[in-house]
Amino acid sequence: MEKRDYDAIVVGSGPNGLSAAILLQQHGLQVLVLESKSTIGGGLRTAELTLPGFKHDICSAIHPLALGSPFFKTLPLQQHGLQYVLPEIDAAHPFDNGNAAVLKRSIHETAALLKADQNTYLKLLAPLVKSWAGLSPNILGPLQFPKHPLDFARFGLLALQPATLLAKNFKTAEARALFAGMAAHAIQPLGNLATSAVALVLLANGHLGGWPIPRGGSQAIANALAGYFLSLGGNIQTGIHVTSLAQLPSAHAVLFDVTPKQLLQIAGHRFSSLYKWQLERYRYGDGVFKIDWALDAPIPFKAEECRKAGTVHLGGTLEEIVMAENASAKGRHADKPYVLLAQQSLFDNTRAPEGKHTAWAYCHVPNGSTKDMTVSIEQQVERFAPGFRDRVLARHTFNTQQIEEHNPNYIGGDINGGRLNIAQLFTRPALRWSPYKTSAKGLYICSSSTPPGGGVHGMCGYHAAKRVLKDLFHIIAP
Repeated sequence: MEKRDYDAIVVGSGPNGLSAAILLQQHGLQVLVLESKSTIGGGLRTAELTLPGFKHDICSAIHPLALGSPFFKTLPLQQHGLQYVLPEIDAAHPFDNGNAAVLKRSIHETAALLKADQNTYLKLLAPLVKSWAGLSPNILGPLQFPKHPLDFARFGLLALQPATLLAKNFKTAEARALFAGMAAHAIQPLGNLATSAVALVLLANGHLGGWPIPRGGSQAIANALAGYFLSLGGNIQTGIHVTSLAQLPSAHAVLFDVTPKQLLQIAGHRFSSLYKWQLERYRYGDGVFKIDWALDAPIPFKAEECRKAGTVHLGGTLEEIVMAENASAKGRHADKPYVLLAQQSLFDNTRAPEGKHTAWAYCHVPNGSTKDMTVSIEQQVERFAPGFRDRVLARHTFNTQQIEEHNPNYIGGDINGGRLNIAQLFTRPALRWSPYKTSAKGLYICSSSTPPGGGVHGMCGYHAAKRVLKDLFHIIAP
């Protein structure tokens, strides 16, 4: 091959961009990562947003797929400073009567607490937990023939169902609500096909090792990925906002950790008319409104289980969550939104000054919404934790436009890199033999706008890099 400045350039330093860069560098290539911000990380950033000494995760906070990621498992991230903390309870779902359903690492403890639904829960989750190692490359990757077709078929028959339909297998309101709260991570109406997939994967990963919290903040994951990449001889440059291919040094391959909107702006002139048409038709999902709090004391949840949980889903019954998610999908703002809340400082004392605490939360809103949802979110917290507002020292908010300004990949506040509905589950960002390969030779996309979509797992970047190695360097990566 003719000499270039680099073998590969990765534009964007989120978990997928860094994962792609690592795999390429591991195979002897010279790789440059370019980041527009002054710090690396994409959605993995931590900052003092409220008061000095209070560390807040700017976007991603809890990482259910970090321990279950087939690629992350192969990396020596602990040697580069990454330490995970595991709460006693991964996730809790409180109710108005003061009780709560919970996700614990033990599948049998979780099932037993669901009482009448114990056997149903085990029937749904135990096979997936048992077969996860063999299934995860297919679940967390592009559409391909599975190595374990019977296990994958069983998962597929359940995963393709709407969450509202699969939840009918449960007898109790508690089990149905717990499942709905998991499915709502898909950020779409729970009556949509394949919303059960998100719930099943999140629940299974809770039993496969837990939902970890990075000590010191989510930035620690990005720092560890970058540290390992640099130890391999890679190069990272920050403060470089790429808007044109002309800005880039010469390279055999360029991988973009961006969504279709930015990809068209940067390289649209190089694409075929069909590929451009497909990217232009790519659809983004609902946005989020986010709040970070500096607190004088822990959140006073009525349910004891919530005070031991890293993540708390505030949504009440399945029916209430369904109404909230339908509202945002139809361009409305729910009066009682489904709220995802994390309380990292309960388990990581580096997040706040001694005796103080932080909390992180968001709700779903229409894409591009500028409405301030602070009151609605805090009413939901107060509903399950009376006296919460009295403990707030300071707050910081992001509406969808502000989130996009902070991270251009979050188009209209969409943190999943595009709708995760059945139409874009495996065909994101376009219907192609390889979703990571654009129509222009040497140009690839490795963001969450490719399979398997959003989440901190690095698998989008891993699969894109595998394609680059095979296409351009004739290397078959494992």
